[in-house]
Amino acid sequence: MTQPFDLAVIGGGVIGLAHALVAARAGKRVVVIERDSRANGASIRNFGFVTVTGQERGLSWQLARRTRDIWAEIAEPAGIAVEHRGLYMTARSDEAMAVIEAFLQTEMGEGCRLIEPDAFRAAASGLGGPDLKGALHSSHELRVESRDAIPRLAAWLEARCGVTFMNRTVAFDVTCPRILTSRGVVEAGAAVICPGDDFSTLHADRIADYGIKRCRLSMLRLADPGHRLPGALMSDLGLVRYRGYGALPEARALEAKLRAEQPRHFDNGVHLIVVQSGDGSLVVGDSHHYDELPGPFAPASAEDDILDEYHRAFGQPAPTVLERWTGVYAVADDRTFLVDTPSDNVRLVIVTSGTGASTGFGIAERVLGDLLNIPAGVAA
Repeated sequence: MTQPFDLAVIGGGVIGLAHALVAARAGKRVVVIERDSRANGASIRNFGFVTVTGQERGLSWQLARRTRDIWAEIAEPAGIAVEHRGLYMTARSDEAMAVIEAFLQTEMGEGCRLIEPDAFRAAASGLGGPDLKGALHSSHELRVESRDAIPRLAAWLEARCGVTFMNRTVAFDVTCPRILTSRGVVEAGAAVICPGDDFSTLHADRIADYGIKRCRLSMLRLADPGHRLPGALMSDLGLVRYRGYGALPEARALEAKLRAEQPRHFDNGVHLIVVQSGDGSLVVGDSHHYDELPGPFAPASAEDDILDEYHRAFGQPAPTVLERWTGVYAVADDRTFLVDTPSDNVRLVIVTSGTGASTGFGIAERVLGDLLNIPAGVAA
């Protein structure tokens, strides 16, 4: 199959779709080549929580702000529901409060505020344990249902933005303008490879140079608690896991306290995010286990620790578990994403921090600004 495209995107997850969106809005002819019938990896197995507050200070935080803005622009025309907005980060110790107070003194604290325990309980239908000290409230975040939002975004890109999709198609070699696939040759002037956690099919040698591993996470869907959340909810463990908080000097005392009090939660890489779906059910997680190839066998203790942290943070047992699943994504110790240049007209893009939904559109604008000279914010 040979067609003259301006851009070929290899990979139909959220990072691939982000590049397709930016290019299509600039009037480029785009093809997305996806090996499965639809996105089925990390892009649909997460919270759909577009997180700004807590992202690594500097570039990642800036990319998240831009990505949030783009989600807000495209959600309605793409038929994607914004399930709720904002973030409440609860704190149940003086050490956790110190991290929040330090965060509010940084530029990242713009648009955020500290609220008292009674104000949080009033907003969150009485949630909050007896040791609740307060909560950080951010107005920046929004939440979509990933399993619905990603296919809806793809369908909108095809129907309204003129993007061509070649699903069930594997790209074996990308040497623009010639791309060899399992369905023949595709012609494109440039290409962006967005392989997710596939480190073997394309440019395995280049990917290996970055020392990337994989992270397996455990996720849960819980029954409707009978009330609506005012936004996404997080807790103390997130203050040491998310780099925007965890890099602050004040986080060291909190980390030492939590490691002493909840050692198994740290062994399982647990922190807490709770978001709500349109049907009232809650998506809750998660745990983190790292390896070159994490097995499919998630320990039951990880789920127990997630539910335990829910109880600690909110003072109520978690609702009934309705679904369980795992996801796998690329991870690196020294970066949140990478952009590699196999050739002048090819870019390799991998998010290595589990933040694809939160930073992907911003990353795509950076990449295509360099590759196709598309200024940020350009629309056809």
